Amino acid sequence: MSNVPKEAIEVVAQSIGISNLSPDVALALTPDVEYRVREIMQEAIKCMRHSRRTVLTTDDVDSALKLRNVEPIYGFASGDPLRFKRAAGHKDLFYIDDNDVEFKDVIEAPLPRAPLGVSVTAHWLAIEGVQPAIPENAPIEALAAYSDVKKSEYKEDGIPVDIKLPVKHVLSRELQLYFEKITELTRRSSSTLFKEALVSLATDSGLHALVPYFTCFIADEVTRNLNSFPLLFALMRLVRSLLQNPHIHIEPYLQQLMPSVITCLVAKRLGNRYTDNHWELRNFTANLVSSICKRFGHVYHNLQPRLTRTLLHAFLDPTKTLPQHYGAIQGLAALGPSVVRLLILPNLDSYMQLLEPEMILEKPKNEIKRHEAWRVYGALLKAAGQCMHDRLKMFHSLLSPPAHAIWKSKGRVATTMTSMPSFNLFSCYATCLKIH
Repeated sequence: MSNVPKEAIEVVAQSIGISNLSPDVALALTPDVEYRVREIMQEAIKCMRHSRRTVLTTDDVDSALKLRNVEPIYGFASGDPLRFKRAAGHKDLFYIDDNDVEFKDVIEAPLPRAPLGVSVTAHWLAIEGVQPAIPENAPIEALAAYSDVKKSEYKEDGIPVDIKLPVKHVLSRELQLYFEKITELTRRSSSTLFKEALVSLATDSGLHALVPYFTCFIADEVTRNLNSFPLLFALMRLVRSLLQNPHIHIEPYLQQLMPSVITCLVAKRLGNRYTDNHWELRNFTANLVSSICKRFGHVYHNLQPRLTRTLLHAFLDPTKTLPQHYGAIQGLAALGPSVVRLLILPNLDSYMQLLEPEMILEKPKNEIKRHEAWRVYGALLKAAGQCMHDRLKMFHSLLSPPAHAIWKSKGRVATTMTSMPSFNLFSCYATCLKIH
């Protein structure tokens, strides 16, 4: 028995002009109609599933008809499901709920706004942390309302617009407490717990979500506390621990970390007391810069060139203070003997003409400046000595202890040196320094 009533066959026959269809023929056609309808619907369901949907649409039926080489049904272009209503007085008769549209209303309706042409424009999202009030940026009112609701709506020319802002970075309660404790210990770096906190930062896994927060914390504290020497030293030790942690992917945050590190290397003043050993801080930061370049130089090929350019500018600028020159020299020397040979030694003659008058000052009021000049001079000697030692490595016989024989003759100890190639140490030093 077919699920399609014979009355439906008679109605379809009458709609195409067949009015004398006998009841027996209609009854015989119902099984075949049911088979064809089931076949089309099964194909339509396959199209729906291949489209990763759970609602059957008219497009799926059209696709099934095309697969069966049947002309598709025209007139249903909507992707929404059709809404059927039951006809009054008929139990099994349904019709599509479709409103009648008057042509007069359509013609007299105002035209919609013309779509904008396809173009690419650039605008500022923020300038020094302040969002400019331009149409391309979301208004401040919408940003404030978004903090209370997930989705904020505002109307522009009467058209509602949904604003989708960036998703908040959610941290677990444990990570929040960890970050607060580390920052508190950093501000009180004299406590013994700070050393244990540094060890935790350098070894613990699962801290990657806190890296952007530590980066912002370091940048803010360095900017606002240049007069606090203990805090600056603690922040640089914090940076070193983050770099040492093998579980942290810190490469994307180097651009935010490097300005703070360079500030602690070549800043005009670090600390507000004469007893603050800012020289040690600059030495520590120079080694930190060297480790960063060695570890990430192959990832960011312009990292070391930009650093050397900044340090060389600080070294050759006569308006900079001597502590700034000291930090630049230590930073360049930490990058290796090649950097010293190519950047410091060729400028040594001209720089010594600037440094020597400061070293021989005898006035008591300039004693601090003379001390700074001798510090810079010591940094230059150390850098030149490292470069010279690197050059002397090519002469193994000079660096190794000479072979000799010892015997006693008439109560005296005599030594016999084996033949060595003649070598002038001063010529090697001049060749290394390249002083013309």
